[in-house]
Amino acid sequence: MVMLDANMILRYLLNDDQKMADIADQYLDAGDVSVTIEVIAEVVYVLKGLYSMDRGAIADTIKGFLELVNCRDMDVLTAALDTYGARNLDFVDCVLYGYHAVKGVKIATFDKKLLKLLAAAAE
Repeated sequence: MVMLDANMILRYLLNDDQKMADIADQYLDAGDVSVTIEVIAEVVYVLKGLYSMDRGAIADTIKGFLELVNCRDMDVLTAALDTYGARNLDFVDCVLYGYHAVKGVKIATFDKKLLKLLAAAAE
């Protein structure tokens, strides 16, 4: 198994350095590739902050990429990306919401936006 870091994923998604994108593609073609939620969070922040991508485009792009890899909590990550694309929440808050929605984890927070979403989910 190979675990990709954020830079490898970004080069693949952005194809802004052909040599590096080709290397990333080789790993993906070989299979048995894994990512973590933490690394995807970094990718989200770079795409939003540095490349000014739209939240919906970020969510769709990463969900497409996830079809090529494994992730221990893929269902949580997918829920987080869906939430991120649809709501104005920080990505990490979306991950927390994903753990709540998918795995029933109780979330303790003072974040008003997250509290509102958690309350709506409980209704």
